[in-house]
Amino acid sequence: MQAQIQVLLIAAGGGVTGGSNTGPNMEVTKLLVFSREEKVEGFIMAFRLFLKMKMREVMVEEQIQWVLSYIQGELADVWKENILEDLVSARVEFESAGEFLLELKKKFKRGDEKSVKVAELRRIKQEGKTMKEFVQEFHRVARDSEYNKRTLIEEFKKGMNKTIRRKLMEAERSPMSIE
Repeated sequence: MQAQIQVLLIAAGGGVTGGSNTGPNMEVTKLLVFSREEKVEGFIMAFRLFLKMKMREVMVEEQIQWVLSYIQGELADVWKENILEDLVSARVEFESAGEFLLELKKKFKRGDEKSVKVAELRRIKQEGKTMKEFVQEFHRVARDSEYNKRTLIEEFKKGMNKTIRRKLMEAERSPMSIE
């Protein structure tokens, strides 16, 4: 999903040639189908960008129906059918596609974000990244993890390249922050 968002961002900010690749005519990457297993935040971000770039003039109801066409999979299909019935019977009405996407997020956002963050922190590795890149990525992943400072430092050290980690262990004073 990150690659998909990057392509959309690049398309929005550059690559305009002769006016034919702007507004609704702008070329964008193919959007992915959403199912319960996918990360809802990435799906919503990609579709928000797409709606702003390509469907700004389209009625809200059509935007919602278009987004619904990309929602598939067991629980997602049941939710989609219920929303469609509610829309047709006017039991629910959305002022904007953004309001609809917020409803989608509420329904499918993982309830256990904290454990997802913890798992991400344990998997993150420096590998070929510079230390600056690794620190930035670590900060992004650590946000909302609710780990205390000491635990974050330990997870950070585990993700560092072995050579750098070894030198830190040999140092007289142990680091007190990630910076």
